[in-house]
Amino acid sequence: MRQAYKDLDRLWRRGREFLGCEYAILGGAMSWVSERHLVAAISNAGGFGVLASGSMPPHLLEAEIAATKALTDKPFGVNLITMHPELDALIDVCGAAKIGHVVLAGGLPTAAAIKRIKDFGAKVVCFAPALVLAKKLVRAGADALVIEGAEAGGHIGPVSTSVLAQEILPTMAPQVPVFVAGGIGRGEAMLSYLEMGASGVQLGTRFVCAHECIAHPKFKQAFIRASARDAVTSVQIDPQFPVIPVRAIANAGTDRFMEVQREVIEKFHRGEVDQKSAQLEIEHFWAGALRRAVIDGDVENGSLMAGQSVGMVTSEQSVAAILEEVVGQALDAIEARSPAAASPESSQGVA
Repeated sequence: MRQAYKDLDRLWRRGREFLGCEYAILGGAMSWVSERHLVAAISNAGGFGVLASGSMPPHLLEAEIAATKALTDKPFGVNLITMHPELDALIDVCGAAKIGHVVLAGGLPTAAAIKRIKDFGAKVVCFAPALVLAKKLVRAGADALVIEGAEAGGHIGPVSTSVLAQEILPTMAPQVPVFVAGGIGRGEAMLSYLEMGASGVQLGTRFVCAHECIAHPKFKQAFIRASARDAVTSVQIDPQFPVIPVRAIANAGTDRFMEVQREVIEKFHRGEVDQKSAQLEIEHFWAGALRRAVIDGDVENGSLMAGQSVGMVTSEQSVAAILEEVVGQALDAIEARSPAAASPESSQGVA
C-alpha cells in the first residue's frame, strides 16, 4: 500500500500544491449547502472547501467568510457568480479577507474581473465548458480550470464529463491544473481522470449527506433514496426563452417549473413583461425552489438539485469518512494492479 500512496501522490501532487491541502478534492460550491460548516469540514478533513456566495450581497459574504475562518485555519476558496451585479464589490471582499483562491462560475468572466482578483494575489479558478473557452480563459489569466460535465447537479452544460475530459485534458493539463467534476462518486473514477492528466477532482453531490451539512433531514433522505436515473434535467419549452438546464431529482417542483415557464411566456405574449424580465423570472424560480428544499425541507415542491452520482449516496457520513472512502477506493485500485497483488497463477502464467 505504501507504493499506492506514492503513486497517488505523484498523480495529484500538482493539484495538492495548487490548493495547499492534503487531497486534491474540491468541494462543489452548492447554493444554500456549501456554507461555513460544510466548507470548514471539508478543509479540516484534508480536502478543499469552496464557499458558495450565490446571490449574497457583499456584507453577507464578508460575514460568511469570517464565520468560516472561525471554524478552520486550513485553506478554502470562494465561488463567485460572474453575472452578480455587485461582482467587483464581492471580489474586493475576498481581497480584504485575503482569500487565496477565487472560483468564478455562472458565465464567462471578463479579463478585467480575473485581473482584479489576481491583483490582490489570489489564484483564479474558472469553469471551462469547451476547449475553445478553456484556451480563452487561460489567455485571460486563469490559473486553473474546472471542467464539469452534464452528469453534475444544478445548472449544467450539454456535454458529458468523460467527453470533456478527453477533449480538454490533453491540451490544457500541460498548461494549468485542471480539475474534473460531474458524476464522480467513487475513487476509481477519480483515479481514471488523474491518470488522464487531471490535477484533481471536484465532488458536490457526495457531500450533501455529510453530517456537517446543514441541509434539512428530508433533503438528505431524498438523496439517500434516489437512484442515478432520478436526477433528471429540466426541459425548455420555448427556444425564444432559453433556459440553462438544471439537473435535479424529479418531483412536483420539476413539473412546476414547466408550468412557470408557460405562465411567464404567456405574460410576455400579453405584453405584461419584456423578454429580459421574463427570462429573469424563469431563472429566479430555481433560487427560491432550492432554498425551500434545502433549508425548509419541502422536498415535494422545492428543487432537489443533484448529480447522477446521487445513486452512490446511500447513507449519512462525516466529511472525513467520505473523503477517506473515496481516497481508499483509489488506493485499492492502484494496489490491485501491483505485481504483489497478482495471484501465483497470473504472475507465473499458465503451463
